[in-house]
Amino acid sequence: MFVAVVGGAQCSRDEAKLAEAVGVELAKRKVTLICGGLGGVMAAACKGARSAGGKTVGIVPGNTRDEANPYVDIPIVTGIGEARNVIVVNTAQAVIAIGGKFGTLSEIAYALRSKIPVVGLNTWTLSKNGRLVKSIITAQNPKEAVEKAVAAIKGAEEAAK
Repeated sequence: MFVAVVGGAQCSRDEAKLAEAVGVELAKRKVTLICGGLGGVMAAACKGARSAGGKTVGIVPGNTRDEANPYVDIPIVTGIGEARNVIVVNTAQAVIAIGGKFGTLSEIAYALRSKIPVVGLNTWTLSKNGRLVKSIITAQNPKEAVEKAVAAIKGAEEAAK
């Protein structure tokens, strides 16, 4: 299984703690963590996954693998800037969004448009015409976020059979 963890390259301490715990929970379940490979939420999630023996893939925006955070096992160099957000999302079977700014919002939108489940942990909410759109699966804590992402992947796999 492949789950993307998306969020800001700069984040609060609380967001970093959430991301690190998500990384640990993904590793416990032998889920490969995909991210944008930079700092903030991405580095914290990779740190957590790495500490628990997990595998991390960072899809970096620039032209060198040196820009990847030190917890990325496999850096994928794109040279395409933020357009790499599409690759991050499309590589995953589910997305966990933690905090974030507009780059994270774009990843959420790409995922939803591609029918890739999105679990939100202290992140964006969506509304249309003043009404809440319940496209993002909400989670209250890192363990619940990972459980919901894994369940969504298994549900999609069952539906495809």
